[in-house]
Amino acid sequence: METSTIVWIIVGIIVVVAIIVFAYFATSRQRREAQVESERRKAAELRKSAYETDVAARERQADAARTQAAAKQAEADALKAQVDAERLASESAARESDAANLRAETDEQLRKADAVDPDVDLDTDRGLDTDRGRIDTDRDVDVDRSRTVGERRTVDEPDLDADADGAPDHDTDTDTAPGRRI
Repeated sequence: METSTIVWIIVGIIVVVAIIVFAYFATSRQRREAQVESERRKAAELRKSAYETDVAARERQADAARTQAAAKQAEADALKAQVDAERLASESAARESDAANLRAETDEQLRKADAVDPDVDLDTDRGLDTDRGRIDTDRDVDVDRSRTVGERRTVDEPDLDADADGAPDHDTDTDTAPGRRI
């Protein structure tokens, strides 16, 4: 073999090795850049995931705060309703007491009017319930105040105000005598 052929073979081997080394370094740089870019994308995805998680956590925290505020509002509404109910119960009791006092005053005035009225015979009217001015149904005394002055019906007289079946007509709540309600 000639020397020039051996030289050309050695030069060819050196060129091939140089190309391989150059290709390796060139691809190595691209691989590093690709790896760095891949790590950047991964870091960006992790940041994006962390941001989304943070947003979700803040939304849940805001929902929890809204729910807590709604619970406090409902509690305040319930407390207000309880206070209103107690106030209304107190007002109702006061009005009922006032009504009872007025009824007692009215009954007293009616008793005084009966005591003063010469047309009212207190001995005949013993069947009246003095608390309400109504006829006491437990007694056998029948008082008819619809008759004119001086006109009294006895227990044995028929009731002219009776219904067709003979039962007394009790569907009226006022007496026709002046100033007297039963």
